[in-house]
Amino acid sequence: MTRITPDRWQLPDGVDELLPDAAWQVEALRRRIVDCCMSWGFDLVMPPMIEYLDSLLTGTGQTMDLQTFKLVDQQNGRTMGVRADMTPQVARMDAHALRGDMPNRLFYTGSVLRARTDGFGGSRSPLQFGAELFGHAGSHSDIEVIRLMLATLAEANVTSPELILDLGHVGVYRALVKNLNLTPEASDALFNSVQRGSLPDVQALLAGIPEAQSAGTAQLLGELLNLRGGENVLDSARSAFASGADDALQAIDSLQAVIDGVLQTHPDIEINIDLAELRGYSYHTGVLFAAYTASGDELARGGRYDAVGAAFGHPRPATGFSGDLKKLADAMKVAKQRHTGIFVSHDLVNEAWSEIERLRRSGERVVTELPDLDGVQHRANCDRVLERNDGKWSVVERL
Repeated sequence: MTRITPDRWQLPDGVDELLPDAAWQVEALRRRIVDCCMSWGFDLVMPPMIEYLDSLLTGTGQTMDLQTFKLVDQQNGRTMGVRADMTPQVARMDAHALRGDMPNRLFYTGSVLRARTDGFGGSRSPLQFGAELFGHAGSHSDIEVIRLMLATLAEANVTSPELILDLGHVGVYRALVKNLNLTPEASDALFNSVQRGSLPDVQALLAGIPEAQSAGTAQLLGELLNLRGGENVLDSARSAFASGADDALQAIDSLQAVIDGVLQTHPDIEINIDLAELRGYSYHTGVLFAAYTASGDELARGGRYDAVGAAFGHPRPATGFSGDLKKLADAMKVAKQRHTGIFVSHDLVNEAWSEIERLRRSGERVVTELPDLDGVQHRANCDRVLERNDGKWSVVERL
């Protein structure tokens, strides 16, 4: 006799499931986002759930190593990984399967699985959606991708006045540290200190580096840590880096162009700039962006990552974004709608079959009664009943 333990039905931490009402809402949102991306000229792709690890963790995927579940292919002994992020897969598809010089606009939806949570109780099994634009290096493609990101959020009725668009540019930090000749260990330590916002640690790390002293890097990085806020931050950044940081000024001008482009179509969105925000620094090469609700919930994020295609033998400029459909559905500004339908009693099913098929083809949800069960159970999710009156089928409201 099988013994049922109390935790037999317990799911792993960070792994969730969707019951019918929530699942219908997420699926309806997914369909709207698919239609939205298609209307923008983006083509749907469906990467596999598993790939060989040396492909899955190439380029953008390197930072996902600790997040990736690994397994061995029983056919050849090679190590495979379950995707924790679909972006590197789409980059591989652009560089290899769709190899060409013309821009590719690609979008996707699908489940991903992560070995760890993000530390804030986040899901380890997001239903990811996103879009990538390959083959264009200018600010116009960044603007297009951000506008598309905002359009997908609008499908959940989360619109500009209720959103905060957070922006940065990794090029500013790269420009300030590019001539320091740091060891990999020192580079990681400096990066981590900047991410923590710890100026004393930054100063201590740079104290013994002649190049840093001659260039005043510690002071410039101190300025960087304070460059956050509204659009006026960019004016402050130009003043702070006016001498000796031409690459930083170019990055600032690039970010300004993106902001100007977004504001032309979304003038009421709140802009927040943080030039010390360096998420994805190891693979991002330009503008970074993320969309937050007014309460601080992140709904989608993205940025430019021009170096990824080189790992697949076809270097291409690239920019894109992604988010979690389940999280976005939770943020929807509409009440969850319960699916209803038309109930058909068992004794009418055969006679009414042609009418049942016609109703289903028209988009109706038709539930047929199973015999020997309480019909009330079937009718519970139906708000109408199929009846025959004077030889004609009609759908009537339930009393």
